[in-house]
Amino acid sequence: MRDPLPIVPLGSNGPLVGAQGLGCMGMTEMYGPSDRTESLATLELALDCGVTLFDTSDAYGIGANEELLRPFLRRHRRSALISTKFGLVRRPGDPFHQGIDNSPGNLRRSVEASLRRLGVDCIDLYFVHRLDPLTPVEETVAAMARMVNEGKVCHLGLSEVTGAQLRAAHEVHPIAAVQSEWSLFSRDVEADVVPVAVDLGVALMPSAPLGRGFLAGAFTDAGTLHDDDFRRQTERFTGANARRNAELLAPLREIAAARGATPAQIALAWLHDRTRVHGAAVVPVPGTRSGVRLLENIAAVRMHLTPAELARLDGIGPQVAGRREVGLAFERAGRAGYH
Repeated sequence: MRDPLPIVPLGSNGPLVGAQGLGCMGMTEMYGPSDRTESLATLELALDCGVTLFDTSDAYGIGANEELLRPFLRRHRRSALISTKFGLVRRPGDPFHQGIDNSPGNLRRSVEASLRRLGVDCIDLYFVHRLDPLTPVEETVAAMARMVNEGKVCHLGLSEVTGAQLRAAHEVHPIAAVQSEWSLFSRDVEADVVPVAVDLGVALMPSAPLGRGFLAGAFTDAGTLHDDDFRRQTERFTGANARRNAELLAPLREIAAARGATPAQIALAWLHDRTRVHGAAVVPVPGTRSGVRLLENIAAVRMHLTPAELARLDGIGPQVAGRREVGLAFERAGRAGYH
């Protein structure tokens, strides 16, 4: 193994994990064409570098992402922790449709299907991907807790919730982690969710920590991306919004150039610094299919930005133009957005 990552607790009641995880969504869909061989090699490299938390969902590829991980998990079950989710319902043939179903019946079907696709006996960390606004969070978490009691799930998580929902859920069953979009471009969680998570000892798992590649300079306008890339549907990445937002990244690019680093590394180093700022366990899960990008991302864990650099970066978030959510249609709710 290479020089391993620092190990951190995923909340006061969760497992120990490497200080940075790996988001697997793009290995099967949403970010244009992918290469299975390259993705599997990246998984192996990640584990060799000390990444132990691998994040997926039954919605990614309508189960295909979980199936991709099965041979990897079979070889490394003792050292690789799997995080997956339920609650978003996809419609085959309609990539931009999502429904929400948090019902106990769908939960049980989803758990059983994920266990089968992943080839595991127990899911290490199980999230509700989105909450149904017509169902109290307490009911959803109580049903999830039954999966823990049955030995099908080890720890519970919530995705894209409010601070009040997190507190209510935690009273029903301990929550190990909250996964929400959090980056230099998306900081709304800091006002509401992060303080509650700190109070309860819940870890934060930032998704899209590189602004879906925009912070890394992977693209400057989503209109140029592949036709099936969902970022083309996101208003902050297209047209005048994209041009304005690219200009906001001048401090990020300048700091990276001065350090001989990449913009992605600086953006991740800023996010890792949130552990110090907020006193919470912060374990980002940047997604990549590339071994080269993976090594770059991991190097950011050991970067420490100066107060002056942090101050320059802190002004970016409030100026970002355009919503972060993807305009997908939900059957039961008006909220939208992948992670």
